[in-house]
Amino acid sequence: MSEAPSTPEARSRQEARAALEAAGRLPEGELDLAAVALQCARIDRPEADWRAAAATISALTRDLLEAVAADPQADAGDLERRRLAIASVLEGFAGDSETYDDLANANLIAVLARRRGLPVALGLLWLHLAEAAGWPAHGIDFPGHFLIALEGPGGALVIDPFHGGIALDAPALRQLLKTFEGEKAELRPGVLVPMGKRAVLLRLQTNIKLRRLGAGDLEGALTCAEDMLRFAPETAMLWRETGLMNARLDRLTAALTSLERFLALVPAGEAADRVRHLIEELRQRLN
Repeated sequence: MSEAPSTPEARSRQEARAALEAAGRLPEGELDLAAVALQCARIDRPEADWRAAAATISALTRDLLEAVAADPQADAGDLERRRLAIASVLEGFAGDSETYDDLANANLIAVLARRRGLPVALGLLWLHLAEAAGWPAHGIDFPGHFLIALEGPGGALVIDPFHGGIALDAPALRQLLKTFEGEKAELRPGVLVPMGKRAVLLRLQTNIKLRRLGAGDLEGALTCAEDMLRFAPETAMLWRETGLMNARLDRLTAALTSLERFLALVPAGEAADRVRHLIEELRQRLN
């Protein structure tokens, strides 16, 4: 729902949403991960000083660039030296195991203030710093636990940002997978799939959406999904989700708009057939 910009908090949210919409028009390669994540965080915490959080990120970036200047091996491509350089800059940042489901762990403003967060929130900082140094890196959509990889000519170094940026070899990755999928789990094609920038941001915000749904806050989950669509407007399944949530809230016109947008992106298949059937039901309810 729209919010009249009558208060500083409402104006802050309006500005943040405009920034997300601008990001939604950018090509993948031009997205600034940290900047978009800060705008998402600003929506949830409009009273917080997001500019101070941005200044913290700038300071971390300066620290890394100074470290890189003093370490020619890292700049020459030594992935272990690069890992150590970023880990030293992010010293004190850690995963929050005690209050893992706290929404603050997915809010970058709060993460920077508390130095605690979810794997994807901390990993986003790693990716931002790697990009600032000119080092190729990507997120990994590992089952149950976000990881990152620093890329080099000889391969990639997989890193766990939740545990201080430790490097994970194949046995460690196998053991981590067993933690989430059971003792019979084995490494297989697909568990180390690289993620694009939008996918990383969507994974960050999905944590908020799912926690709100789990708490019975359908309105809040819908708002989160709508804001995700601002920076990722071609994400078909999000249009379907917003349609279903709007329908549950009896906002039938909004539901139809979202579902029709889903069909424009996914015109064929079982999911499309189910959505067409739902659209007909909603149109009958409107008549």
